[in-house]
Amino acid sequence: MKSLLLGLIAALLLNSCKNKEQNQGSNKNMSTTEYASFGKVIISDDAIAAKSMATHFNKMQVGDSINSKMIATVTNVCQAKGCWMTLKLDDQSEVMVKFKDYGFFVPKDIKGETVIVNGLAYLEEQSVDDLRHYAKDAGKTVEEIEAITEPKRIFAFEADGVLLKQ
Repeated sequence: MKSLLLGLIAALLLNSCKNKEQNQGSNKNMSTTEYASFGKVIISDDAIAAKSMATHFNKMQVGDSINSKMIATVTNVCQAKGCWMTLKLDDQSEVMVKFKDYGFFVPKDIKGETVIVNGLAYLEEQSVDDLRHYAKDAGKTVEEIEAITEPKRIFAFEADGVLLKQ
């Protein structure tokens, strides 16, 4: 009788563990399987379109910030390390994306690819030195770099997680 009871308990436990593993797998957003993940693990749900994010950015002042998740197309990537990227917001604007705490990088060959970024959107004024540094990282010519003589207000984003569409 004890062995039958122990066998029944063991079977229930094994089945419970098996169901738990299956449920954990099903809790993952199925659409994230079509993405490579960088940084904090995020899901693709609830990402807003880049054009909608442009509307939010246009209403911001320097110092404002909002938590956000958006989907956009990569327009440029740091060619030194993949430590930043720019994303297209609309026909007139883009956003500079840096990675939280310099904690992760993205591939350097993803220009034109679709990504989802999660983190903090904000407006900042970049110095001439910073603008020149990013221009150099982007592979701009010496003439293009030297032509940067004024600080610039930019749309910025500090991403804690990135999904790259596969």
